[in-house]
Amino acid sequence: MTLARKCVPFTPFDGDLKRMSIALVTAGGVHLREQEPFNIADELGDLTYRVFADDVESTQLMVTHHHYDHTDADQDINVVFPIDVLRDLAAEGFIGGLARKHVGYMGYTMQLKAMYEGTAPQIANEIDRGGRADAVVLTGG
Repeated sequence: MTLARKCVPFTPFDGDLKRMSIALVTAGGVHLREQEPFNIADELGDLTYRVFADDVESTQLMVTHHHYDHTDADQDINVVFPIDVLRDLAAEGFIGGLARKHVGYMGYTMQLKAMYEGTAPQIANEIDRGGRADAVVLTGG
């Protein structure tokens, strides 16, 4: 069975950022230091994800990923997960604020169908359930 991907038509953004809550979702392997690291030993990739609250401190976050050089992100997590930048934008009134939930996952996988049909919708549902996000910024690693 071949997995068919549907094209999402271009939809121009016409919202008011000053009224929007923004969630971050990163494929960069970001997680809380106290959370279980992503399984980089699995050759097929880790399909799990980690959830962070809006009050997460950038110093509490780290990267577990072996498919990109995250040296810079190890020094400043905002390189791949710009949580402090979003806070600055909210303080300046450029955006309305931060959503209540943010998500990190390891974007590398050889299990594309499982990612497309399972993990991706789960992440979207996680953000939708109580996250109060009007928009999502997706970052890679």
